[in-house]
Amino acid sequence: MLCSLDLRDFVIVPSLHLEPLSGFTVLTGETGAGKSILIDALQLILGARGDVGVVREGAERTQIVAEFSPSDRSKRWLCANDLDTGEDTLLIRRTVDVKGRSRAWVNGIAVTAAQLRELGETLVDVHGQHVHQSLLKSSYQLKLLDDFAENGDVLKKVREAFEIWTKARKTLEEATANADALAEKTERLQWMIEDLESLSPKKNEWESLTQEHSRLAHGVAIREGLAAALETLHDGEVNATELLASVHGKLMGLARYDGRLAAIAETLSTGMDLVEEAAQDVMRYIDRNDLDEEHFEKVDRRVSAYYELSRKFRCEPETLFERLENARSELKNLTSSKDVKALERAEKKALETYHARAVELTQRREDAGKRLANAVTEEMQTLAMKGARMETALIPNQPSANGSEHCEFLIAGHAGVLTRSLQKVASGGELARISLAIAVITAKITPVPTLIFDEVDSGIGGATAEVVGRLLRQLGSDRQVLCVTHLPQVAACGHHHWRVEKTQRDGKTQSNLRVLSPDDRVEEVARMLAGISITDSTKSVAREMLAQPTE
Repeated sequence: MLCSLDLRDFVIVPSLHLEPLSGFTVLTGETGAGKSILIDALQLILGARGDVGVVREGAERTQIVAEFSPSDRSKRWLCANDLDTGEDTLLIRRTVDVKGRSRAWVNGIAVTAAQLRELGETLVDVHGQHVHQSLLKSSYQLKLLDDFAENGDVLKKVREAFEIWTKARKTLEEATANADALAEKTERLQWMIEDLESLSPKKNEWESLTQEHSRLAHGVAIREGLAAALETLHDGEVNATELLASVHGKLMGLARYDGRLAAIAETLSTGMDLVEEAAQDVMRYIDRNDLDEEHFEKVDRRVSAYYELSRKFRCEPETLFERLENARSELKNLTSSKDVKALERAEKKALETYHARAVELTQRREDAGKRLANAVTEEMQTLAMKGARMETALIPNQPSANGSEHCEFLIAGHAGVLTRSLQKVASGGELARISLAIAVITAKITPVPTLIFDEVDSGIGGATAEVVGRLLRQLGSDRQVLCVTHLPQVAACGHHHWRVEKTQRDGKTQSNLRVLSPDDRVEEVARMLAGISITDSTKSVAREMLAQPTE
């Protein structure tokens, strides 16, 4: 669960430190006070896109630090990504500066926004205030059903099988529809391979070949230079070897009078050895590398052949070997792709594999659809929708990466009528209640330890609002639940109560959060009931609401 949250220079919050508790916590306040800022901060630290708009005016950067008590699922993810420290706490930090640059760290190690999103899915589940509109989309309904059925692994296999089948089908279509083009391409590749094989370039040959060519082309200059060097070092009438020996002898004689000169003579002796060794190396090089005109002509012809083919194919000489290998590989693929019968068998097998996995997915969706519909129907009875019921319909589709059907939620608003598509029968208030019922049911089965509801109770009121509050409190009995709400009935059900307040300081708007005491809660619930004019009777009603048994 979320243990602490620190904000610095976030939107209109200079600094804020929170230590959420387990159970059901409500956040209330005047419209525009910044109640959703806390939700936005949590979503940012869990991988949402960050931009300069989150940086408080006048600040260089915003920083959010959250400490969590990780679940077993989170620990497995941390281990898999080499981010586990062995501690009982998990620390996430994220910054966004005024240039829009975003950085994030998990347990002090830099991570990407994508990694934050993956980790966030194991820590927090956010039900936003716009989920009602999303619920009308068939794609969202299918996702809800798959999440409820825990179809992640099966859906992954279906998508992999669909990709394989799609590629096999495309290869078959190309082989049958582009026979003439394939024949022309095959002929061109064969011609290219024939020309390149006449040269038969070797891997990394060009570099060694050019070096050898350069050496042979300058053979005369090399021999003349080496002969002059040998003359100077050893063979000349006046040469370095004899001169150094003469100096060495003089120094050794003088060393009898000053022992320090012996060290200089020793250094010179080493130099004499090096000069002698260099002279021997030069002689060996001359002996072993005679100028071979015939060998030079052979190397020169091969270099010319390389240049000729490189001009023909408009490429660098050193790439000819790679070009030959690529041409052979492409020709091999084309040759195999022309075997239409084999391609038909491969496409048929890939489709059969896809259908087998898609059927398994359909069966899981059918079973989960019945369970989800029954559970939502039961919850709807408590949300002022007596007699209403929900069904899930799976409508066959063309094969896709998401299976062979799409999902449609069907609703009967009251007893004795047929179910119809959710888009056609649900009013705004009914849609809010159905959405909340689904959110509560899916939240009950999710392994995520922290649930956040951002004004999901909009569009309801009265006794239904009290039922919603009780549902959220029940969820908070075994996990951490945070809820932004405008309804006093929901606020009265919280285990804990925070009030968000907007103030003016030095001409700038700031948002602050205050943990309410029991007396403060009475005042806040009374404000939510009555607005500006709060009377003793309003406070009395607020006390009664807060005193109602909610477990």
